Order: sequence, then C-alpha cells, then structure tokens
Amino acid sequence: MWQGFPVLTLLPSQYWYYMIELGFYSSLLFSVASDVKRKDFKEQIVHHVATILLISFSWCVNYIRAGTLIMLVHDSSDYLLESAKMFNYAGWRNACNYIFIVFAAIFIVTRLVIFPFRIIYCTWVYPLTVYQPFFGYYFFNGLLMVLQCLHIFWAVLIIRMAVRFLTNNEKVDDERSDKDETDESEEEEEEEIKKHMKKNGPVHNGCAVYNNNHNKTE
Repeated sequence: MWQGFPVLTLLPSQYWYYMIELGFYSSLLFSVASDVKRKDFKEQIVHHVATILLISFSWCVNYIRAGTLIMLVHDSSDYLLESAKMFNYAGWRNACNYIFIVFAAIFIVTRLVIFPFRIIYCTWVYPLTVYQPFFGYYFFNGLLMVLQCLHIFWAVLIIRMAVRFLTNNEKVDDERSDKDETDESEEEEEEEIKKHMKKNGPVHNGCAVYNNNHNKTE
C-alpha cells in the first residue's frame, strides 16, 4: 500500500472511481434531508460527511491506494443491500430476505474484520515505520475510527434483523424505521375518515355513500 509513497502512480480507473464515489456521497448528503427521517438520521449525516472528507483528503495527500481499498471494502456489501431493497419494492419477499442474509454476512466480514484488522492496521501501525506522524496521519485515522464506530452501530441493527428472520422466519423489516411515525400517520388517516363520515355520511371503499332512493309518488 505504501510502496513508493509519497510518489504514487494514479491509474485512470482510480481517478474515475474517486470522482464517482465523491459525487455519489455528495448527492446522498443533500438527498438525505428530503428522504424519510429514520432513527439513524444523524448517523447517516456523520457517515456521509466523514466519507466525503476521507475521499477528499486521501486524494489531496496522495493516499490513493488506501482510499481505493477503503472504498472497495465498503462497496462490496452495498450492492447487495440495494439489490435486497429492489426485490422488496418488487414484492419478492423471499429473494429480498435471502439476499439480505448474504449482505449481513459480507457486511460483518468486511466492516468488522477486514476493515479494522487489515485496513486500519495498514494506515495506523505500519506508516509509523515509514515516516514520522503528522496532522494528516491523525486526521485520516480519526475519520476511519468514526466509520468503524458507525459500522458497529449498524452491525447491531443488521444482526437483530437477521436473527429475527432466521429464528422466527419473519419478514425482514428495517430496524431503523420509526414505528411511532407510522402509528401517528395511521391515526391521522382514521381521524380524517371519521370527519369525512360525519360530514358526508358513511364511507364505502373511501367514497361517501349517498342515498339515491327517492320516494315514488303514485
């Protein structure tokens, strides 16, 4: 990873990988504000900001190889998560559940084993044998530790969902969803229906039922 540092050759594939990832996480940072507010909203903001800073800083100080490996480790499980979401939206519950289990296994291996014991080791311990630590060394590794704390937080949620599915054969529900919000929305809908019934009479299939039977005059 550090052979030849600080003079490292930048491959065209690495350049475009960096640009795509930087644009992707920048768009996530802006879109998360308009997305559904979940329990990990603050954690998502911290993750996106830390990731953007890591990508930008590693590019500026020529930590290209380290940055590329970090992005690859994170992307290896994200593709499966997005695939599970697509199957969920399509109504293919079984495919969604089994892909999620595979995602959970890869997430735990890559982010709780490979990332801390291989990637962080190479950025925290090994560089001390090559050069004296400077501000960038502490800043870069500090951001990596922030990501690792978020990995542990999300791993707990993922394990809960996986255990519930494997033990009770229940559908995989997002642990981040706030049930209070859904309950409040359902209560608001019920109140609107009651008001509509008082105003226009009984409701059938969402529409008011009007009495069209008129008395016939003989």
